[in-house]
Amino acid sequence: MGVVSIASSSEVTSSAGSTEVRPILADAVEVARAALNDLGEVGIGAYLGVTAEDECAATHRFAADLPGYHGWQWAVVVAADPDSDAVTVSESALLPGPDAVIAPGWVPWEERVRPGDLAPGDLLAPQTDDPRLVPGYVATGDPEIDDVAYEVGFGRRQVMSREGRLAAAQRWHDGEFGPESEMAKAAPSICALCGFYLPLAGSLHAGFGVCGNEFAADGRVVDAEYGCGAHSDTELPTGAGSPAFEAYDDAAIEVVEQPQTSTNPNQQDLQSTN
Repeated sequence: MGVVSIASSSEVTSSAGSTEVRPILADAVEVARAALNDLGEVGIGAYLGVTAEDECAATHRFAADLPGYHGWQWAVVVAADPDSDAVTVSESALLPGPDAVIAPGWVPWEERVRPGDLAPGDLLAPQTDDPRLVPGYVATGDPEIDDVAYEVGFGRRQVMSREGRLAAAQRWHDGEFGPESEMAKAAPSICALCGFYLPLAGSLHAGFGVCGNEFAADGRVVDAEYGCGAHSDTELPTGAGSPAFEAYDDAAIEVVEQPQTSTNPNQQDLQSTN
């Protein structure tokens, strides 16, 4: 059915490329409403209008006053041959209007999964023909993997493809432990020069490693150009740290009261003689 936009009041319109609604079809409002009643439909509200499907058919629309179906419409298609003087009901349906509340479009589960969704006990299989994986006995472009696979003749059923490794490298480079992070920009040096840096094997060896410093990015993959304040070559500035005693302020004056002492009369005579 070519149901078009809802009219604010009863109106006669036509679908794109069709003729105007024939009077016999446009006048069949009560026929359409009666068809819904005969089917036992409920919540048949105000009449919204009619649209032409073609020369022989038109769709009458009624507001659907149903809980949970805000903005939906009852649509009834009526038909009549060019030479007929009576209409028949072809079909009816409950359809969403332009302002209807409808469920979001269906998204397959493999497209809904996001990093961090996997919980203990969950199973997450790779996609069919996942471009990140190739059979383990096929050349992958990683010299260390290829050399072992050819020498032994067997190996893991699947290994990461070049595309998969590049995608992972890009995520790590752009992520929290990449060279553009705020931590890296304020660091005194880079991870590639740090004693706690454990380089990865394989083709990612030159660009990434794992941090082994429990006070830094411990156990996480870091870019070789990443850095933090816990670099192994970090030296504290001279005089840094907490003093053993509180600082003494020699500019402060402390007033101390002296106890009154009795005066010796002999000393007074001696002072007056002098």
